[in-house]
Amino acid sequence: MKKKDLKHIAALLFAGISTLSCTLDEPLITSADRKTVFGSETGIQSYSYSLYSALPSLDDVFYLESSHVDYCASNSYYDFYVDGTYNPEHATSWSWGGLRRINYFLDALQSEDCTVSEDVKEHYIALGKWFRAWFYFSKLRDYGGVPWFEHLVSSTDEATLYKPRDSRDVIVDHMIQDLDYCYEHLKTVSSVGNSLVSKYAALLLKARICLYEASWKKYHNLPDEIYTANDLYAMAVKTADIIMKSNMFSIHTAAGTKGAYRSLWYDESINTDEVILGLCTDQEYGVYNSANRHFYASAGNGDCMSRAFVFTYLNTDGTPFTNKTNYSTTLFKDEFSGRDLRLRQTLKNPDFTMTGATDLELAPDIIHQYAVTGYQIIKFCLDDVKYNKESKGINSMPLMRYAEVLLIYAEAKAELDGADAEIGPFTDADWAKTIGKLRSRAGITGGINSKPTVIDPYMQTVFYPNVTNPVIMEIRRERSIELFFEGFRLSDLERWAEGHLIEDLPWTGIHIPDLDTAVDIRGKGKEEAYFSLKPLAEIPGAHKDFYVQIYPEDSTEQGLRAKPNPAGGYDLEFVYAVPRIWHDDDRQYLSPIPPQVIREYAAKGYTLTQNPGWE
Repeated sequence: MKKKDLKHIAALLFAGISTLSCTLDEPLITSADRKTVFGSETGIQSYSYSLYSALPSLDDVFYLESSHVDYCASNSYYDFYVDGTYNPEHATSWSWGGLRRINYFLDALQSEDCTVSEDVKEHYIALGKWFRAWFYFSKLRDYGGVPWFEHLVSSTDEATLYKPRDSRDVIVDHMIQDLDYCYEHLKTVSSVGNSLVSKYAALLLKARICLYEASWKKYHNLPDEIYTANDLYAMAVKTADIIMKSNMFSIHTAAGTKGAYRSLWYDESINTDEVILGLCTDQEYGVYNSANRHFYASAGNGDCMSRAFVFTYLNTDGTPFTNKTNYSTTLFKDEFSGRDLRLRQTLKNPDFTMTGATDLELAPDIIHQYAVTGYQIIKFCLDDVKYNKESKGINSMPLMRYAEVLLIYAEAKAELDGADAEIGPFTDADWAKTIGKLRSRAGITGGINSKPTVIDPYMQTVFYPNVTNPVIMEIRRERSIELFFEGFRLSDLERWAEGHLIEDLPWTGIHIPDLDTAVDIRGKGKEEAYFSLKPLAEIPGAHKDFYVQIYPEDSTEQGLRAKPNPAGGYDLEFVYAVPRIWHDDDRQYLSPIPPQVIREYAAKGYTLTQNPGWE
């Protein structure tokens, strides 16, 4: 595969070019064209590029969790989780055009129009099956069971077009079969920037799906059909283990100037030692990202971390930060000291520097509401203000990486913990080669070689009250920190049956010593914020430029509250205009099938069932 071909894929993904339809029966290309395209490897390869438009683009990566998760505040929030604002009639995601393109590709490869050699044919069939599994995994997360379509559907075949939903197990079984074929027949092992789907991307997607469905079965008490939860946990362990034993990937530890963790998102080139599938920028082709504009300017959503989650980052000796006396009154300038290095590589910190920045720009931007909690995300951004106003970020982005493999292995084996005789119990050695390895990169020295034996009461009280196993608890902590804002959090809450955190976890912010006093947030001898309940007109002139409005506790306004801390000072909290809600019937674990689609089925004499709570 030539570099120019990969640049073509990158440009396609960035521009969002897609010819995908929302239907199953729209014509694609003519029969004559099909013979031309599928009669040569060059034609097939060119067509295969269109499949990559199903992946997130460079600008999608940092939007995957925006306004959808518990541990980040946002200036606007997805109405699916806001009280009284969501109407199922507005649902529009029941789209099958992407699958039609994939199945067209697969059917054409297995037709008489395809005259390439068998091994070339099998390679591209494997690629098509990977994208079909990717497509269906998204549908499974959204809706649960959906109709499985193995082939292109004729517009005259109503019985197939309007087929009922297949069960979750049937969908999972088909995805596993597709990905097994992909691993066996896909030739690609690596590529420039690992921008192409490889055999290892097939293994990782399979492991991801197996872990997801295993925990969904366990924590949602689903009946067994084809698989038990333990079957799927075991498959996740074995699949992750193949990647681990391949020695193709490792945890990226080259520190660079931004730290080993942050460099995965900071560098212009993909770090292929860890990244299994990446999205590449290319200045020659004008392929950039707009991460700086999202997190540092008004173009974004104000996404910022909640202090409730900041507290989960460990001390470097491996002990919980929340074990410290009066941890809740620790000032921002001291919060990063002696902590997991990922905290300062994920958020603006007291020592953060940025080319061309003023003192106020170096501080967390609470003033302009780019980070209302004071915990401003830098993980995906470049440290130069010139990128804040233009969507020309030159840093590439990981999409699938080896760290997730280690986390899947650890969680699945810990959940089994001896239930599968072949796999055996979760051991200290398992801990050391997975969670220990990730924490070691983060500068943590304590507890990296042996699994924990005591549960953290803060994690249990604030996040997961039903978890009593300290190993499971710590794996959840590690997964949430390591994969922060990469698009996993919502699906994790859903599969663990912890959706209530969407409503329950407070969007807390930094601790401040007092109101109506200029605050030196970073501890650099600079006045950087003036928090007050008073209106701007009453603020002393010298402080107006960095005034931050605080609203009374009983206010209905969206914005910050300052809650007195029993140990002194105030804790900021961002309150959204309308309460976030998680319905008591748990309907939000699945999206509603658009009622119009159900009515269309009924008009044709067929039945499509709705998800619970949305009837």
